[in-house]
Amino acid sequence: MALVLPCTFCTSLQRKTFSVNRRNSPNLRRGVKATTCEFRIPVEVSTPSDRGSLSVPSHKVTVHDRLRGVVHEFEVPEDQYILHSAESQNITLPFACRHGCCTSCAVRVKSGELRQPQALGISAELKSQGYALLCVGFPTSDLEVETQDEDEVYWLQFGRYFARGPIERDDYALELAMGDE
Repeated sequence: MALVLPCTFCTSLQRKTFSVNRRNSPNLRRGVKATTCEFRIPVEVSTPSDRGSLSVPSHKVTVHDRLRGVVHEFEVPEDQYILHSAESQNITLPFACRHGCCTSCAVRVKSGELRQPQALGISAELKSQGYALLCVGFPTSDLEVETQDEDEVYWLQFGRYFARGPIERDDYALELAMGDE
């Protein structure tokens, strides 16, 4: 059975405004406008007898959190992000953007495979070296990963674009600058 529900992601620019007939809606004041969404999202509703046929395989994910010195083991369905599943099981892992654009949730894959089509925060080169992002990663097999230092991965990703390497603090230059004020 299929239902059609209003889209919850529409902005006010995507909504149609129409006048409300007070005769049919006596609780509304004169001149009040109501909005309805132009877009409708079809949603499949399964009955209890259907649920067995729609099962999604799950995989065991093991995360070695180097910063905290903890190992987390949990199950993740193939159609859910690893970070999302961990959080739903009250497991705290590092993250920032949740969109695959930074390196806060970067891990190095020790064994297993994952799919990460939206991982913009790491290059194809780093992906080929075994780096992945938990916030946009879907497991495709049992997986063992190790968290990485965010700055280290960021440097691997973007360091070649900085001509002379990391900037070192120059106390003498700082002292001169402070003296000019």
